[in-house]
Amino acid sequence: MADLLAGYDTDGDKRITKDDAPANKDYFLLSTKGDTVILRNTYYISNLLQELAIANDSAQENLLISLRQIQEPPAERISRRIKTQFWDDLTRTIDEAGLDRIAGDDKMHDTQQRVYVPFDDAVGIAYFKELQTRKPKLEVVVLPENITAEYVRSINEKPGILSLKIEDGKGVPFVVPGGRFNEMYGWDSYFENIGLLIDHRYDLAKAMVDNFCYQVKHYGKILNANRSYYLTRTQPPFLSSAIREVYHAMPAKDKEWLAESLAIAIHEYNTVWMQGNRYTPQTGLNRYYADGLGIPPETEPGHFKEILQEYADKHHVTEIEFETKYKSGEIKSASLDRYFVHDRTLRESGHDTSWRLDNVAADLNSVDVNALLYKYEKDFEFLISTYFKDGFKGLDGTTYTANFWHEKAETRKLLMRKYLWDDKLQGFFDYNVKTQQRGDFMSATNFFPLWAGLCTKDEAAKLVTILMHELKAEGGITGSSKASLDKYAINGVQRQWDYPNGWAPHQMLLWKGLINYGYDNEARELIYRWLWTITKNAVDYNGTIPEKYDVVNATHKVYAEYGNVGTDFAYITRSGFGWMNASYQYGLSLLPEEYIKKLDALESPDSVFEK
Repeated sequence: MADLLAGYDTDGDKRITKDDAPANKDYFLLSTKGDTVILRNTYYISNLLQELAIANDSAQENLLISLRQIQEPPAERISRRIKTQFWDDLTRTIDEAGLDRIAGDDKMHDTQQRVYVPFDDAVGIAYFKELQTRKPKLEVVVLPENITAEYVRSINEKPGILSLKIEDGKGVPFVVPGGRFNEMYGWDSYFENIGLLIDHRYDLAKAMVDNFCYQVKHYGKILNANRSYYLTRTQPPFLSSAIREVYHAMPAKDKEWLAESLAIAIHEYNTVWMQGNRYTPQTGLNRYYADGLGIPPETEPGHFKEILQEYADKHHVTEIEFETKYKSGEIKSASLDRYFVHDRTLRESGHDTSWRLDNVAADLNSVDVNALLYKYEKDFEFLISTYFKDGFKGLDGTTYTANFWHEKAETRKLLMRKYLWDDKLQGFFDYNVKTQQRGDFMSATNFFPLWAGLCTKDEAAKLVTILMHELKAEGGITGSSKASLDKYAINGVQRQWDYPNGWAPHQMLLWKGLINYGYDNEARELIYRWLWTITKNAVDYNGTIPEKYDVVNATHKVYAEYGNVGTDFAYITRSGFGWMNASYQYGLSLLPEEYIKKLDALESPDSVFEK
């Protein structure tokens, strides 16, 4: 390894990439069984480094590496490592065996391993209290029955991990996104599940749903993530889809599990989405709306410097003084309070951050959340009509029929057409309940109705035309159009969910949406563009698989406010990034073999899909 790095890692980052290896050192001599093999390719040389790193991890002094491993076709190598290595490396448990890995990171702020446990989880309380007697650094906090925004703010200086399901004396496992995201996230988990099911990891996919249901049962919602400061915040709703897809994939059907999970999903729909601030009676539609007080504690220092400076100037104090006095309550500001309601809400939406949502998120009946809830209603209709034909009793004692949910879905469809469909622009757009105006921001989320299946054929045709014209880039689908970015960006800060960046969940949902309506050619092109971006970057950059891409330039080198998780590693990436891994497996499952061969050859999308 030392010799290899000395010869080819010219920038000293412990990786061999296309930015290394000067022209006079474009090969490596490998002697095996008396033969000499010349590696004239950075991809092959970096593969050798990766295989040596794997061997080094297992402390093997000697290892036989086959030429096939080094020259493995890129798509095959990426997919194999996702299936056999990445999922395992991203798997966590909150129990004695897994606590050190998840509760010892820099998000804890101190030396304590602090675990918050719901007041009504007797199994979890008993487990962690007993564990506390053997782990002196473990602090177990039992949450109050009524979790208010004031309470959550009061524990901001004592952050901790929120417990998940304990079963048979062990933590039920879950998959984390990766990098600094070392906890179970709401919507990430659904997309990770798609990859897990493709890779036949049925038990792990089921465990993810079980932890979702635990969260609804004990925390009142599917959490943004299971950290203490997320207690008032949910994320985009995908539970019904996760239940339906896991049950369909189960080798042995467990109808009791289905009934229990379905009852909890209906409870989530009723209590999280159709009551309180996330439901807007004036339109009958929904919005994201995250409760909480003050500055979101998970943000990096200085993230709100510009907005806080604006208020500090008004109060004739320094920005640091203002922040201190605002946090203590000495200075009050209703408009700044509202700004942070919007900020927490855009984080609840999963799209943190986007100019589409900046300082307005909590006022929007957004297309995405309403499309996702339409999908809930259709899933409930399907599951009850298929498996519970005599009706289904919910947790509240109500007996639900398939027709009940059919009517709910039809009503939402009509309301979405009334408030979100724009005849002039020929598409769905977010509706502002405060101004009573429909927006015109062109976002990938505007096309979620294709995935949910709520469009007519005529509407779908119009949406597909716009999608392919406005959001298609060399490397996939952009988060927004450049025109909308130019119109709505109020400064030069690049919001990571906007143009020119592309994200795995958008790609995956829109591929499925196109296929739903018979646009297989368009889906195939967009799949190829995205997989080509992932493959090309992995080939050129030592196997790098990050959180997101600049799809206009087809690169992982993203210059948004949060950087790009998954690009910082030595020798070899051991986990990729959760939903990126899933998107690769899902895309490969949809792509004909002839295109996978083109992918391995790194044929550019524009040459494969000539105008």
